[in-house]
Amino acid sequence: MTPPTARTWSRRGDTPVITVRGRSQRRISIAALACYKPGAHSRLIYRPMVHPDHKAGGRRSFAWTDYRNLLIRAHQQLGKPIVLVWDILNVHRDRRLRALIDAQDWVTVYYLPPYAPQLNPVEGIWSLLRRRCQADTAFTGPAHLMRALRRGLRQVQYQPDLIDGCLTGTGLTLTTPRLQRQ
Repeated sequence: MTPPTARTWSRRGDTPVITVRGRSQRRISIAALACYKPGAHSRLIYRPMVHPDHKAGGRRSFAWTDYRNLLIRAHQQLGKPIVLVWDILNVHRDRRLRALIDAQDWVTVYYLPPYAPQLNPVEGIWSLLRRRCQADTAFTGPAHLMRALRRGLRQVQYQPDLIDGCLTGTGLTLTTPRLQRQ
């Protein structure tokens, strides 16, 4: 879907042409946790990953071990028990990850209903990234895209009001009376 060339604005009669090195088979994945606690600043804990070319083999998305490492790192950073509200992505329901979560007393998981991205606050953060650091940018390569994503995520981290706004946009609150466990 990437065009061979892209055009941009310039002086009349002199339209510059930017060559786009598209059609790369590399893939970048990001997993993030939006952390909320009454009376404290909201936090964003994220982990980006560059996947190799699919022709070379290997996984093209996060594995259950990557989510495990993210949860352990979040627990170390927060130092408190974690209540996860996850979508029903197949990796989130992996039996090995589920066994790890069941074995820990510091993590509890609740699942969002199917097809409910409007209830996931992290979806708002992805929207912020697309409108901020990715908007109107022709990336020169995966490294350039990764730098822009890290910079954008760091900017969101430093503005807890943005993270709070993503929670407010879902209609959920920190004082939701009860959650259903599945």
